[in-house]
Amino acid sequence: MAESDDEDFAALFAASEGKRTRERRVAAGDVVRGRVIAVGATAAFVAVGGKAEATIELGEFRDPATGEVQLHEGDEIEATVVDDGTRSGSIVLKRVAGRGGHVPGELEQAYAHGIAIEGLVTGENKGGYDVQIGSVRAFCPGSQIDRRRIEGAQYVGQRLRFRITKLEAGGRNVVVSRRQLLEEEAAQQARVVWAELRVGAVVAGTVTSLRDFGAFVDLGGVDGLIHVSELGYGRASHPSDVLQVGQRVEAQVVKLEPDPKGGRGRVGLSLRALAPDPWATAAERFPVGASVCGTVRRLEQFGAFVELTPGIDGLVHVSRLALDRRVSHPRQIVSIGDTVDVTVVELDLAKRRIGLSMIERAKQAKEGAEAEERRDTEKVLARSSEKPSLGTLADLLGKSPKSKR
Repeated sequence: MAESDDEDFAALFAASEGKRTRERRVAAGDVVRGRVIAVGATAAFVAVGGKAEATIELGEFRDPATGEVQLHEGDEIEATVVDDGTRSGSIVLKRVAGRGGHVPGELEQAYAHGIAIEGLVTGENKGGYDVQIGSVRAFCPGSQIDRRRIEGAQYVGQRLRFRITKLEAGGRNVVVSRRQLLEEEAAQQARVVWAELRVGAVVAGTVTSLRDFGAFVDLGGVDGLIHVSELGYGRASHPSDVLQVGQRVEAQVVKLEPDPKGGRGRVGLSLRALAPDPWATAAERFPVGASVCGTVRRLEQFGAFVELTPGIDGLVHVSRLALDRRVSHPRQIVSIGDTVDVTVVELDLAKRRIGLSMIERAKQAKEGAEAEERRDTEKVLARSSEKPSLGTLADLLGKSPKSKR
């Protein structure tokens, strides 16, 4: 072979090696997507890129209720590499490690590469939960079973995904965490949610926490806050008056403050923005002259604010609190929480103001009584004017017998 032929062969060999390097087979811990090319009796063969093939147990796709395998040739699946071929000679995939038992070394692979495993929560104890992974018993601390404590949540009897955080004594001491996986999933989901959030958008979420100042809502990896003032047009003393933990709600995004450093930003939400505006029908419901019932909500030096309906307050000026005496402060007449009868005396829709009075009925009653008294007096005078008059002294003298002489 000539020297030039040797050089050509070396170049071809180097190029081939470079191509093989670029087409390097996947490594343990990689998450790959592939297409099912054949389904056998116990396993399926999956093409995972290039000419590489992998196997995955059919048990992972078996319906627990019917026993039917829900996997067919041509299906695309996503799974994790638990063996890159160095141990068994072929690539082995798992959708979730630990499902249906585990092959020798599977827990070690899962621990080394952070692969999710599946386990059955079999019991609860003082510090956390017992988790059965195949034939191995593991422990999940109470703080690691979820992202946040959920009152009344039941985990025992559920098959859940975990990550191994400690593997000692040849697999006899295994500690797992579900929280790590949930937080990673939430972070990935949060990136998607943040990309789609817009002020004015209507979003759906789950109430996760109630505080004095508002309610936190999980929008899918992103927490939004419904301030207590945005719970509705009515006044709520606490968010629990309107919402409860675990409730699904729809709200409008009213504020967005992304964190420039990539941390948690702020999302302001509102239920009030989606509720009908009570002022839209105020003219029909509270016309001037109407007598209505309301609740005293606030006292100021100049008057008392009375809630007529959630979202609509009217003002009773201090001069209209009592008819028979001078009032220096509303607390002399009413207290917060009192139910009072009032009359609408002013209505300004443009400024969203309603003037109220607590003396109109008394005033009308007094005016009615005065009018009745005047009518009675007039009747008495009228009857007096109708009685026969005795006449003047001259008339009487003219009618006397002496005057005829």
